[in-house]
Amino acid sequence: DSSCQSSGGAEGLGWSLALGTRAGYQLFSLTLVEELDCVHKSADTPGIYIAERLFSSSLVVVVSSNEPQRMHIYHFRKGTEICSYSYPHRILSIKLNRQRLVVCLQESIYIHNIKDMKLLQTLFNTPSNPSGLCALSVSQSSSYLAYPGSATDGEVIVYDTNSMSSLTKIPAHDSPLAALAFSASATNLASASERGTVIRVFSVPEGQRLFEFRRGMKRYVSINCLCFSPDGHFLCASSNTETVHVFKLDPLGPSGGDGAATWTAYVGKMFSAASSYLPAQVSGVMSQDRAFATAHLLSTGQRNVCTLVPIQKLLRLLVATADGQLFIYDVDPQDGGECRLAHSHRLTGVDDLMDLEGSKVSAQVSPSYAETAALPASSVVAATLTGYSEDGGAKKGEVIPEHEFATGPVRLDDENEFPPVSIQKGQTPGASFI
Repeated sequence: DSSCQSSGGAEGLGWSLALGTRAGYQLFSLTLVEELDCVHKSADTPGIYIAERLFSSSLVVVVSSNEPQRMHIYHFRKGTEICSYSYPHRILSIKLNRQRLVVCLQESIYIHNIKDMKLLQTLFNTPSNPSGLCALSVSQSSSYLAYPGSATDGEVIVYDTNSMSSLTKIPAHDSPLAALAFSASATNLASASERGTVIRVFSVPEGQRLFEFRRGMKRYVSINCLCFSPDGHFLCASSNTETVHVFKLDPLGPSGGDGAATWTAYVGKMFSAASSYLPAQVSGVMSQDRAFATAHLLSTGQRNVCTLVPIQKLLRLLVATADGQLFIYDVDPQDGGECRLAHSHRLTGVDDLMDLEGSKVSAQVSPSYAETAALPASSVVAATLTGYSEDGGAKKGEVIPEHEFATGPVRLDDENEFPPVSIQKGQTPGASFI
């Protein structure tokens, strides 16, 4: 298996990428299009198929194919293990945010408090989820979990991991789900089904359908990844084909406003006007938005993840493939169209990659601490305190959630660093701490 994860926040002002390999895992920092820095490389635990980093902090969670039922949490800068947890079945995916750590098995989900790793809730007998599909919001003010509500259709359950209650059930698609993603503000949820032709965006927590994008009409595809841009204005989608699609979330809808006097807007208005005279099935297809921009990969069939992030003040589309490559494309936020390949990086040698048969590639894109603190709150905002950046220096005005670190402003190289607990190895979920 292989694992690839991209996170917002910075080694400075960039973005980070986590990669699992046969030899262990690697963490990269990307601040310039042309420069990819390896900030950490571990060979202590081979066969890593899940590697998840808590934004740009020193905390990283890994799962090895040698022990697929055990999760290890490390402080990679100190080279120490924080804790180790075992579960009754193979771990399929792990999601992190500032409040929670979520472990997804095929028919159950474990929700931990990330401050002390206490098991808060277990969702038993969830619909069979062999791919471990789920999404966890990264907003500072909310912690929503989305996962399949059915194994036979595309129902989505949105669960509040703060109040430990179900918020809503969304009948998103007719066929089973293939991809889910929250926007950074946790106000939108994107979904795609196994057919891969239609991508929908719903409001959270209301569950109202806001946008519907058609990826293609000619063939069914397997959607590998959905990801919003940090500002929530764009959504990218990658699949097992050579094309990565970027959709624009225009709040005025597919017809645009009076000022959008473009050919696309004109055609959209014509289709909208004509839809009342056409059969429902036909009019539904014609009224759906197409891709705002596209990027073409050099190869097809590779498992991949994609993300949209600003690098050097310009919007970029990043695509990491399971053969160990990272492609960076320029995206024109005004006119869209074909994305230009700006640079490519080799992440690791082909021999270092895991056997990709049945592999899992996952992505999470998140804004930095300061950016999430500035996002509008969708619920009561947690208490915050002024903190210190990871490079050891205080950033003026940066706010770090109180529950993320030990009490009081601390440096991440302090002995009292997050999480402020001592843990025995080999605990099972729910075991007490010493």
